[in-house]
Amino acid sequence: MVDALKINNNFSKRKGPVVLVIMDGVGFGKYKEGDSFAAAHTEILDKQMKENPMVPLKAHGKAVGLPDDSDMGNSEVGHNAIGCGRVFDQGAKLVSNSIKSGKMFEGIVWNKLIDNVKSKNSTLHLLGLLSDGNVHSHIDHLKAMITRAKKDGLSRVRIHALLDGRDVGETSAFDFFDPFEEFLGELKSDSFDVAIASGGGRMVITMDRYNANWNMVKEGWETHVLGEGRSFTSSHEAIDTLRKESGAIDQDIPPFVITNGDTPVGTVEDGDSFILFNFRGDRALEITAAFEKGDSFDRFDRKRIPDVEYAGMMEYDGDLHVPEQYLVTPPSIDKTMCEYLTASGVTQYSISETQKFGHITYFFNGNKSGKFSEELENYVEIPSDILPYEQRPWMKCAEIADNVIETIKAGEYDFIKLNFPNGDMVGHTGNYEAVICSLEALDLSIGRIKKAVESAGGIMVISADHGNSDDMFEHNKKTGEVIYKENGTPKAKTSHSLNPVPCIIYDPEGKGEYKSTLKEGLGISALAATCIELLGFVAPAYYDESVLDM
Repeated sequence: MVDALKINNNFSKRKGPVVLVIMDGVGFGKYKEGDSFAAAHTEILDKQMKENPMVPLKAHGKAVGLPDDSDMGNSEVGHNAIGCGRVFDQGAKLVSNSIKSGKMFEGIVWNKLIDNVKSKNSTLHLLGLLSDGNVHSHIDHLKAMITRAKKDGLSRVRIHALLDGRDVGETSAFDFFDPFEEFLGELKSDSFDVAIASGGGRMVITMDRYNANWNMVKEGWETHVLGEGRSFTSSHEAIDTLRKESGAIDQDIPPFVITNGDTPVGTVEDGDSFILFNFRGDRALEITAAFEKGDSFDRFDRKRIPDVEYAGMMEYDGDLHVPEQYLVTPPSIDKTMCEYLTASGVTQYSISETQKFGHITYFFNGNKSGKFSEELENYVEIPSDILPYEQRPWMKCAEIADNVIETIKAGEYDFIKLNFPNGDMVGHTGNYEAVICSLEALDLSIGRIKKAVESAGGIMVISADHGNSDDMFEHNKKTGEVIYKENGTPKAKTSHSLNPVPCIIYDPEGKGEYKSTLKEGLGISALAATCIELLGFVAPAYYDESVLDM
């Protein structure tokens, strides 16, 4: 529990609400070529940045709790930082430190899973994203676990490897799978049998989120657990064949099963141990439910439910305590902005479409499900389309804007926060033209909300959680030149960027309480104190400072 915030007597609270607009995946590009945000016709945002106080904010690396400034920001850590007003060490850093110190392997859960396999002469399974993207997982964490499993005396390990192509290059799978197969070959011995057993693209199987498409999880279950699906003799053969046949980039590669003759090399059986080595929670909850929920699970027919010792890399939901067992304790994020606002009697409204609904609620609230107050808070989820986002690049911008405008007019809420997913979700497709379209739809929606804010006498804060749409082409890291494909077209970049994001303050009723020049050099964690101050309160002393210079 937290105490109510103190009233700021030096600031006149506006009659209308404070509206926080998070443009997911929209930043200021480093390169002209491939910067969709700069190339798109965004007349409204351009005008807002020109006529109102605006400053870039850091949204990657250490500014959001990641190990190094070479690490891209992401929606999870971005919303954590925005929502809690300060920076906590995040998943990748916590896992890396736990492995480096040996704490993970000394823990009760790791040893329970290892002892289970040894006592039953069974198999340890490891499922997750095979890349160094460091957003959901890191290949070095997987390698460390396999190496330790051999040291701990296990005789059989199977890896269920998902292709990335989203947090790394869109067709970079062989850069990870081929060296990884060599790594496994070096570890193999007469007493240690280790192999990749299954795989598929992350946007096709297993890694659904927010209950958007449970068929992805069903296909993942059938592929990883049951060993059902198209068979190949190696991961290289599978990826090469499926890529040529489908023309898909890595994240969309169909599922595959590795077999020895007609027999899958790694089905999951009674007595096995199973680890989901992804550390990020949003795309881990559904496959975890399929393993943990027993007879109460009703999302699809699992056909066969093996009795296994299951664990996640981290606790993916701190309120629901999912999974029941995990290897690394997640950050304990407390005293978030929304908790303070609730204690201060501030009515709050949160909205996005399915793909980012959990970010504007769960992640914003410090990885906590549910509301702080049923009376003061309202959550609205608009169902996302279930189809490739390049086919509907405007996504649900108009519907979100419609809802927000009506909410502003009704005058029931003091603080409204929303997430427009376009820049991120469409940005991940690598389709430059679609991203341009998505940002122009975003711009129109922000323009409509701006008019409602002005009529109500409110304030609008426009920012983002990380960059993406601002860096759509691969560039040579040394020269900065665009990398081209054999056909002469730029090689698409589908991952997040390291670029700063905008922070715009639109305050049409401003009375000169703060300077028109905002503080520079801050990160997106500054948004919490900023919103608190604009609501007429004094931000907690231990929050990162506001962008406002009062």
